[in-house]
Amino acid sequence: MLALTRHPAATPTDAPPLVIAHGLYGTGRNWGVIARRLADTRDVYTVDMRNHGDSPRADTHSYPDLAADLAEVARHIGTPIDLLGHSMGGKAAMQLALTEPALLRRLIVADIAPVAYSHDQTRHIDAMRALDLADLSTRGEADRRLSAHVEDAGLRAFFLQSLDLKAEGGPRWRLNFDTLAREMPNIVGWPETEGRFDRPALFLTGSESHYVKPEYREKIRHLFPKARFAKLQGAGHWLHADKPREFEETCRVFLSAPDS
Repeated sequence: MLALTRHPAATPTDAPPLVIAHGLYGTGRNWGVIARRLADTRDVYTVDMRNHGDSPRADTHSYPDLAADLAEVARHIGTPIDLLGHSMGGKAAMQLALTEPALLRRLIVADIAPVAYSHDQTRHIDAMRALDLADLSTRGEADRRLSAHVEDAGLRAFFLQSLDLKAEGGPRWRLNFDTLAREMPNIVGWPETEGRFDRPALFLTGSESHYVKPEYREKIRHLFPKARFAKLQGAGHWLHADKPREFEETCRVFLSAPDS
């Protein structure tokens, strides 16, 4: 099963548990602060998706695979759950909602749509692989070395959260680069899954991001008839990092709204 971290409810209620699925090259650790803040009235679980963090390594990385992993987590902690997925995690969450809707009560999809994209993210794998790990002992030095391959400081900080400096035998990446590179067409793609999720779904995007275009809304509404749309001003694709408090509050309002 996927590695997961439980953030227990500060004041338990009858609200279902919330599971958070991160995006490509991330880990559940990226969502720790948001998870703890959303755990005011419910248990919140963050997972490491397969081939990331402390979760099992696998030879495949398709969305049916990722959805099956999340289904196993849902059944383990008790269903129905609320599910929040960002980017790759959002596609895995949509796949699960469309194929096993009874496992979910509500769905939040952060800055991704059920479509295939044309961009290729393997350049980031090449950059991380190019980092010289010899005699590396500090995150500051890792950042300095990685800056030769990744100009954006925010991206470097994000990637370096997956670098284990204290691993036995020396620093290592907590990412399965071989499978992720080979499966990149599946990761940026979409399996054109048939199905409908007839329960509430929130598609939350950043105003500065272009991942969820207006022309995608018709397809989203076809698959998710109760879809609602919200946009965080001034946020990009990593909207939860750009506007964390606004992101949390939008999720909280949606998850606590009465059924309609």
